[in-house]
Amino acid sequence: MNGGSSIKVLGLVGSPKVDGNTAKIVNAILEGAAENGAEAVTYNLASLDIKGCDACHRCQENGCCVIDDDMQELYQQIEEADTVVLGSPVYMWQMTAQTKLLIDRMTAFLRPNFSSRLDNKKLILVFTQGIPDRDAFEPYFEYTAGLLYYLGFDVLEIIVAAGTDNLEVTFRPRLLEKSRDLGKLISTSYLRGLQYRGDESGLTPSI
Repeated sequence: MNGGSSIKVLGLVGSPKVDGNTAKIVNAILEGAAENGAEAVTYNLASLDIKGCDACHRCQENGCCVIDDDMQELYQQIEEADTVVLGSPVYMWQMTAQTKLLIDRMTAFLRPNFSSRLDNKKLILVFTQGIPDRDAFEPYFEYTAGLLYYLGFDVLEIIVAAGTDNLEVTFRPRLLEKSRDLGKLISTSYLRGLQYRGDESGLTPSI
């Protein structure tokens, strides 16, 4: 591999549009990582069979969810990945239903004392929104980063692409270029995350 990288980057796209704005940004990040030799794998959540958590709590005993669906494959992929790139458009002021199914099922990564079974797992969040005001949903993005930090992810960056109803990301070469550059960075460097705490409000989009 180029540069001898042994990094694995996992892309999870929570949009029902397989080739929509969210997918394009997530794919740009993974393309940048792959250019530097990282292994890049992408899943579109809308095409998978992921059932809702039934709150049986059996996963807390051994870390394994008993529901037999496509989430079993994602558990393994997340555990193997060095960095996860999770993307979702904003529907009704929050992530899509497809993305929320994933988040709920990731409770299996928590031990009975609510500590995380994940170790040094990096995360990049990608949000796209039709509304042009990029700060409109900032409290929700901060909340989501805090939730994922609680699950054991070290949040590296939050990318917000606003106004996508009027200007798709295909026509924003700078945004896609910066996304690819971010992918190159995570494939070659040890990056320290935001060390997010719930009372912080300093998370700002990079793009």
